[in-house]
Amino acid sequence: MRIALAQLNYTIGDFETNKVKIMDAVQRAKREKVDLVVFAEQAICGAPAYDLLNKVTFLGLGEDALVEIASCCDGIAALIGLPIQKNNRTVSAAAFIQNRKILRYVSKKKVVWRDEAYHLSCGDGCEFVTLCGHKIAVVIGHDIEDEQEYVSYADTVINLAASPYYRAVIEKRYEELSRRAYTMNKNFIFVNQVGGQTDVVYDGSSAVFNCYGEAIALARSFEEDFVVVDIDAKNEPLEIPYQHKTVNVYRAIRLGLRDFFEKNGYKKACLGLSGGIDSAVVAAIAAEVLGPENLKVLMLPSQFSSDHSVEDALLMADSLGLEYDVIPITKAYETIMDTLKPVFGNLPFDVAEENIQARLRCVMMMAVSNKFGHILLNTSNKSELAVGYGTLYGDNTGVISIIGDLYKSEVFSLARYINHNREIIPERILLKEPSAELRPEQKDSDALPPYDVVDAILYRMIEEGQHREEIINAGFDAEVVYKIYGMILRNEQKRYQFCPTLRVSSCPFGKGRVMPITSKYGF
Repeated sequence: MRIALAQLNYTIGDFETNKVKIMDAVQRAKREKVDLVVFAEQAICGAPAYDLLNKVTFLGLGEDALVEIASCCDGIAALIGLPIQKNNRTVSAAAFIQNRKILRYVSKKKVVWRDEAYHLSCGDGCEFVTLCGHKIAVVIGHDIEDEQEYVSYADTVINLAASPYYRAVIEKRYEELSRRAYTMNKNFIFVNQVGGQTDVVYDGSSAVFNCYGEAIALARSFEEDFVVVDIDAKNEPLEIPYQHKTVNVYRAIRLGLRDFFEKNGYKKACLGLSGGIDSAVVAAIAAEVLGPENLKVLMLPSQFSSDHSVEDALLMADSLGLEYDVIPITKAYETIMDTLKPVFGNLPFDVAEENIQARLRCVMMMAVSNKFGHILLNTSNKSELAVGYGTLYGDNTGVISIIGDLYKSEVFSLARYINHNREIIPERILLKEPSAELRPEQKDSDALPPYDVVDAILYRMIEEGQHREEIINAGFDAEVVYKIYGMILRNEQKRYQFCPTLRVSSCPFGKGRVMPITSKYGF
């Protein structure tokens, strides 16, 4: 039996474009003498569609598109994901089409992803179809985990998925598919979406494993692909490529940024280039994805900015061929301070004066964004978001954050990868000690331990959910652990107001980690 894995990039709610893509893939499958072509979960509508899944018109358009797709499935079978109404509830389903007829719907039973929990109901789970003498179990999403439902009957399992990317997920999927195929002595076929949808990135990485747990077909990661495999033939096992975590994060961010712009019709972006590592990484990725001609940067030095920061920013802008302006904010800052003097009096310099600088920069960047129609890119990282090293309505501003789910140490790793062929980010930016430069000689280390220590603690708290005592028992200083924990608690309200962030971790702020705005809990 020849099976095609159609790994496509869909747009949420663009039924016409999605339909044409699917029909083109069906025609290609027919040309290649395929018996069954398989598409991802919710292929017809795109995912995650959130509350659109509960709109009757949205569901109706999906079913109308399915009827048109079925009309071109003469001489071929297809499995296509879409949401449908069943017993007045919306479920994620796979339509099984054969010879232009929609024969049945298989609905997903396990709704466990938070993006779906409030929008989809539980369906009936795994069902079976027979094709070319093969007994096939059709399972959707996490239903693959319910092994007892298909272990005794089918010889081939097909899993339609909309499985988002997060760090190390590709290798975990491959390992799990190989284990299931081997222990159950069945062929396993996994078909995933690919592409960015606001803050979610689907990596694709569709695959086929034979009953010996060997990979016999692998679709490319982070791009569309079309793979055909004959599961009855003697297929040579494939070597699973090494999954470099930093490279995959880079590819995920690049794909997420590209699709965020293309699917929303955006063309140009802007950002503040400070001479620090975070804005340098964002600028380098944005220049590659959007083209340097579509990226404008501003250098906004204050009286506290070091000469080398401005020099490094200028050097990077020149090397990338970016349009830039240098606009000192010192006069604007002094004007605001003079205006506030009757209110502030002789109170000492503190965070209020620091934040005025960050908010002035926001005013400048938003003015450029509004005047020229540029999309403002945020440049904050996850470490800063965790401990509150960001100013509301200042450097926390932006339409989208592309590194907000990366810890500071991961941003440095990404910068080194960006420089792996040539120096794009000046070496001095990689070597300098992190600083917001909001007061004389300021360094992040004035208030925090080195970022490798901070990030190790944050990772245990956020990604692994460890309690403070567990972290202390692992060898971390108790005072530092409690300090960081307190900073995380106090800054929850800032994270509630942060912009959409490309998700590349297993526990992103926002959708992946939702906490009440309070400092009373101690868990």
